[in-house]
Amino acid sequence: ARFPLTRPMARRQAGELFNLTAGFVYSQILYACIDAGLFERLQDGPQSVDALATALDLPPERCRCLLRAATALGLTQRRGAKGQDAYGLGMRGAALLGNPGVGAMVRHHARLYADLRDPLALLRQDQATALSDYWPYARSADPSTLAGAAIDEYSALMAESQSFISADVLAAYSLKGHRQLLDIAGGEGAFVAAAARRWPHLRAGVFDLPAVASRAQDRFAREGLTDRLTAHGGDLFRDALPRGADIVSLVRVLHDHDDEPAMAILRAARAALDPGGVLMIAEPMAGTRGAEPVGDGYFGIYLLAMGSGRPRRAAELTEMARTAGFRRVR
Repeated sequence: ARFPLTRPMARRQAGELFNLTAGFVYSQILYACIDAGLFERLQDGPQSVDALATALDLPPERCRCLLRAATALGLTQRRGAKGQDAYGLGMRGAALLGNPGVGAMVRHHARLYADLRDPLALLRQDQATALSDYWPYARSADPSTLAGAAIDEYSALMAESQSFISADVLAAYSLKGHRQLLDIAGGEGAFVAAAARRWPHLRAGVFDLPAVASRAQDRFAREGLTDRLTAHGGDLFRDALPRGADIVSLVRVLHDHDDEPAMAILRAARAALDPGGVLMIAEPMAGTRGAEPVGDGYFGIYLLAMGSGRPRRAAELTEMARTAGFRRVR
């Protein structure tokens, strides 16, 4: 820090270290904004601190404290004429408002925060956690029996958060040359519905637990897609998958499972495909250059708390796919 040529680097590292140290506070500021519905209240334009304090049921000074913190994180912005105490959406707040699935992810992090109160205890012990209770299939001896409240919350979260995954996946690989898609563990069918809207010729099915598949069929009916989309209920590890697809997708599936069940899923996908068929895997991976905090950091700890799975490197997934019988992997 004392040498002029290295001073900028030292200051940048100091700033990044402070952000790492204070990150838990930043995440709770974000949580407070989402839980209070702050961004929705600002979507029609800036509001005064007093109006927001009344709407959020906060003392004005405490509301101002939250707004200043949110502004420091780019979630809100000070607006209005000079001397006017008003705030509006910041760039990041607007982005969150436009992607409700992110808000759903943040809300469910309350369980992960509880599991991370003692991170060494989490790392040392293999036991039920708040997050594993949220994802009951991760530890259930017979997931196909799960129904009702046991699947409602996580199923809704997956459907909401799928919206900002689907567009990227479908942009990365074209389904124009395929006729029949089978989405394994595809939840409420958000991904296949997006694929069907993008490629009107495509027929598709989703396979998931019976209670989840029923929700998918309801979605297809609401969206007028029942002529091309079908939901199949069953246990991925006990029941044969529907045949006839020339492409099978695993979107955020393999990383949820330990190695042995992950291999079983890959072999089941291989058996379900027509000759010459394609398997498409889309998930956060470990060792992805430029995204190490996502795969190795966030998902590494998240899946540990969930009690099942791990993020894998692309090379690991390639080897697993070849072991399952897939010939060309890219």
